[in-house]
Amino acid sequence: MFLQALSNKLMLMDTSINDRLKQARNALGLSQKQFAAGIFLKGSGYIGDIEIYRHEVNERIIELVSSIYGVNKTWLKTGNGKMFDGTKLDKQVNEMNIFFNQLNPHFKSYVLSQIKQLVKLQNIKDTGL
Repeated sequence: MFLQALSNKLMLMDTSINDRLKQARNALGLSQKQFAAGIFLKGSGYIGDIEIYRHEVNERIIELVSSIYGVNKTWLKTGNGKMFDGTKLDKQVNEMNIFFNQLNPHFKSYVLSQIKQLVKLQNIKDTGL
């Protein structure tokens, strides 16, 4: 029992960047497709290939995963530190970002204009003007 627990702990410490990327995706509760869309990749194939070691995690992926999902770059690269760096977006913003990135440019512009209009309406309502 003790040896099994020690072995499991050592395996967690000795994970690759590919494994840590998968751990972060799972911690965020995202499918490969959702995760890929959030970092501007089409489909889930590339993320799936990373998770089964067909592709390496490059600097571009590291930067995107860190900036969009708040994954700590040091943890992702080395396994040291916490998985999330404290700037993790809240779940609603994260979800909105994933769907937004799947839209074509015309619909992205439309969505942004609608959000701006909603903010104006909210401000009018809040100020009573």
